[in-house]
Amino acid sequence: MGFIHGKVTFVSLDGDDLSGFGTSCEFTRSADSHDVTTFGKDSHVKQGGLFDGSATIEGIYDNTESTGPRGVIEPLIGTNVELVHQPEGAGAGLPQDVCDVLVQEYTESSPVADMVTWSVSLELSDDVDTTAQSA
Repeated sequence: MGFIHGKVTFVSLDGDDLSGFGTSCEFTRSADSHDVTTFGKDSHVKQGGLFDGSATIEGIYDNTESTGPRGVIEPLIGTNVELVHQPEGAGAGLPQDVCDVLVQEYTESSPVADMVTWSVSLELSDDVDTTAQSA
């Protein structure tokens, strides 16, 4: 097992490759926690529940009308689309997460002394397919 550089990460939203605009991708999986503590216990007892998760993609703004982040993401706000996340890049046997996500929020930031950036907040919806890439 070796270390993997983040520069090879691939990410697409609704079939549109955002990798060329991205600088950071965070993919989080979680589960509900239920307290099932009964009388006589000195500590809480927990039981897992439904899975949940979120994803955030950030990058450098590009004003290309149809393929840039704004053109791709803004029309998707409030809809469910497919997210493909390949943290080790594309290739047979490499890990891949494919799932539906709710596009919650698109943000642009314009600092006075730096480049315009963008980010999108996504909420996982339904199961995540974590099958390794086949080709």
